[in-house]
Amino acid sequence: MATDTQPGTAGASGASAVRRLLLDNGALTALIVLVVAMSALSGDFLTTDNLLNIGVQAAVTAILAFGVTFVIVSAGIDLSVGSVAALSATVLAWTATSQGIPVWIAVLLAVATGIACGLVNGVLISYGKLPPFIATLAMLSVGRGLSLVISQGSPIAFPDSVSHLGDTLGGWLPVPVLVMAVMGLITAVILGRTYIGRSMYAIGGNEEAARLSGLRVKKQKLAIYALSGLFAAAAGIVLASRLSSAQPQAAQGYELDAIAAVVIGGASLAGGTGKASGTLIGALILAVLRNGLNLLSVSAFWQQVVIGVVIALAVLLDTVRRKAGATPVAGGASGGDRRKQAATYVIAAVVAAAVVGAMSFVHGGSSASTTQKVGLSLSTLNNPFFVQIKAGAQQEAKKRGADLTVTDAQNDASQQANQLQNFTSSGLGSIIVNPVDSDAAGPSVRSANKADIPVVGVDRGVNKARTAALVASDNVAGGKLGAKALAEKLGGKGRIVVLQGLAGTSASRERGAGFAEGLKAYPGIKVVARQPADFDRTKGLDVMTNLLQAHPDVDGVFAENDEMALGAVKALGSKAGKSVSVIGFDGTPDGLKAVSAGTLYASVAQQPKELGRIAVDNALRAAEGKKVQETVKVPVKVVTKENVAGFGG
Repeated sequence: MATDTQPGTAGASGASAVRRLLLDNGALTALIVLVVAMSALSGDFLTTDNLLNIGVQAAVTAILAFGVTFVIVSAGIDLSVGSVAALSATVLAWTATSQGIPVWIAVLLAVATGIACGLVNGVLISYGKLPPFIATLAMLSVGRGLSLVISQGSPIAFPDSVSHLGDTLGGWLPVPVLVMAVMGLITAVILGRTYIGRSMYAIGGNEEAARLSGLRVKKQKLAIYALSGLFAAAAGIVLASRLSSAQPQAAQGYELDAIAAVVIGGASLAGGTGKASGTLIGALILAVLRNGLNLLSVSAFWQQVVIGVVIALAVLLDTVRRKAGATPVAGGASGGDRRKQAATYVIAAVVAAAVVGAMSFVHGGSSASTTQKVGLSLSTLNNPFFVQIKAGAQQEAKKRGADLTVTDAQNDASQQANQLQNFTSSGLGSIIVNPVDSDAAGPSVRSANKADIPVVGVDRGVNKARTAALVASDNVAGGKLGAKALAEKLGGKGRIVVLQGLAGTSASRERGAGFAEGLKAYPGIKVVARQPADFDRTKGLDVMTNLLQAHPDVDGVFAENDEMALGAVKALGSKAGKSVSVIGFDGTPDGLKAVSAGTLYASVAQQPKELGRIAVDNALRAAEGKKVQETVKVPVKVVTKENVAGFGG
């Protein structure tokens, strides 16, 4: 009888071993599956340039996540790392440029800023008894606010000596990847080889037991959150180096990516488990997902859905692993465990190499398409103006038989840099970019220049890089026209408020500067308030509602886009178009409807569909080697109720 059941037992044992291997290395398995899938779906995925792109795009998230690993292993949470990264980079750029401090001292100040923020978090949690979620959420707001205060809402150019961190070594190895590897090794050593690393696991496993065993838990938490702040500062410096500027709005939402990378890598939010290699794999999974989905032209909105599903599945896998009794991902592994882990990674590397070879062979035999391919990177698609640019571009591409890929940077300069790098590695015929920030887009456009891919700017230019053409209307001139129209409507006298756009964007700066310049000719017009509403209709409503409490007798409103203007109209109610004149900017469909209805006095219209159409036309001409104009100006006009019927948009 025993002889009869032996094969079944062996089979069951083998199946159990495979199951255990997959559970113990779920993140690594997921990464291999993703690489296989993306390789099969896109012939551009496994190119050397694209694989290096993935490393660069994972670097900032990974460095942030290494710091967050310390916190999560000790059963904490840190929501402030994105803001601390932006603040540290801003401190470095501001002290080294505006204050004339030597760069090496500025770097130390930036690192000290990150550590200080982490220590404040630690003090609030350990001695103030605040929950980590609340303490770090407060630091998220404070850090972002200080970054905006120091920079006055505008990007600050990064010192050239530090910007080399965004370059390559030997012309091929990206420095951000090297920094990521070094920070990963430091994380692994701290977690596996030091007293504080063992303390993190003890505190995360059972804080009260750790305290009773003699650990100084409060002081250990100070060190843990200080380490998180230190790694956030390093990530901020690397990010700003890639963009050649410190962006006060940089790294928004990166704290969630960092936490996701740690959890996907096998750590538990309950604490006590986690390792550096798992965190690195988690960051690579997110980078591979975004890179592959970009190459496959998947909408940025759907990308968020996919990443959310992946995070949920990662947590589910953690639950299954615990129930199955899988090996915990903790530090202090035995020599045998380390050898087993190393063998697993070697097998994974062999599998990955086999996949690379197979997919290269498959795609190597595919014929090249004769269809002209164009990439369009928009700063955001959460704004009707840019949606209209997209519509005009798609219409022209369809008319010309071109393949147009559109991406949404969601007002994140770093995400746009990733998208532009993906376009470059895909070997597109031409690229159109609507920069989130003109300086930050420069390094990525220079990469396209090296690859001999013509780049066309639309609506906003690119600094310190070569573009074949710039298709734009003049925001400064538009601001002046808006000032003139509003002042003349008010008879040269009155009290007005200005609703500003997203801090740090060139559109907000230029429109605001043009409006201020135009008002100089009308000394009877007094600006009683200027407040940002971030180009958002809901924020425009809220900000205008608040301003009306302090200035109920306002006569006019200038909003730097139609969305904020429509929010102001809603806040004004029956006053809009009667006792209070409101002027917007962009000439969006909703804005023009409000102009026609009389609630919005005017909109400074830029004809966004025409911008998109002309940009595609110039991109295709440049790709074919034809001559194009360096600057193509699309006329701006003030649209009022009198001429709105004849405006084509």
